[in-house]
Amino acid sequence: MHGYGPMPQQPTTSRPSSATLTTVRVLLVAVTVLSCGLLGWAAMLRLAIVTRRPRDWALLMVVIALNIGLFAFIMATPDDPDQMSDAAALFMMLWILGLLAGVITYYLYAEIRHYNALGSPPPYTATASGHSAPPLPYQQHQPQHPAQHQPHPQPNPYTAPTPPPTPTPAPQRLDQVRAELDELSDYLRKESNGNREGEGR
Repeated sequence: MHGYGPMPQQPTTSRPSSATLTTVRVLLVAVTVLSCGLLGWAAMLRLAIVTRRPRDWALLMVVIALNIGLFAFIMATPDDPDQMSDAAALFMMLWILGLLAGVITYYLYAEIRHYNALGSPPPYTATASGHSAPPLPYQQHQPQHPAQHQPHPQPNPYTAPTPPPTPTPAPQRLDQVRAELDELSDYLRKESNGNREGEGR
């Protein structure tokens, strides 16, 4: 029983971003392929930790046993490839390929399915204290009437007010340029008239 106040929120499983999930998957698949399946247990270990299902833990044990058997088989084969029989080489190749295909396929399928089942977290409205709170039930069932008068939105006190744009005095500037051009043309006329009078003398 809880007294007055907000109800405690249930802990939700946080879902990593898509970029993080893709990076982890690419790294684990690359490690599995580059190690010829000997490190395939790493992908299965992550899957078992993420899903926490008994089946995934059991499959992790199976993959570890297969990795130990493959490592022992590789150590038992002769160092010279010419001394290895074709049957032994074919058996080892099929073991590696089967382990690679099984681990990578099941890991990607199970993890993608697990995170798709989680889905995106529900949107919460932020409160003044910075914590998120679920919407109240009575707000969901109130009918919306678009014809009703809606109150004006309150201005946000934390945003800086944008100053109104200052009008550019374009006509005044044009008049000033015209006046300067008129003065310049008068000056040039006087200069040209003075030069002509000087030449006439």
